[in-house]
Amino acid sequence: MEILILILVVLCFFCLYRVWRGLTIPDRMVAIDILAILVVGICALLAVYTKREFLIDIALAWIFLGFIGTLALAKYLSGRKFNE
Repeated sequence: MEILILILVVLCFFCLYRVWRGLTIPDRMVAIDILAILVVGICALLAVYTKREFLIDIALAWIFLGFIGTLALAKYLSGRKFNE
């Protein structure tokens, strides 16, 4: 279990590097989406490992916010306003 968490943390650092050195805004947004998925995976593994259910709530909130952010950026990059 600890090895899986360590692997996910290392992958998070790779995503942070891509966010920092991304060539375009969509590249950075994809890296942020993948980072959100990795954090949800870490929260799920920690919830199973520590038997604390509130970590699942944190994971759900994190993934919903990441999804809403992705939708907002996609709409912004398409050139349309948010109220259309």
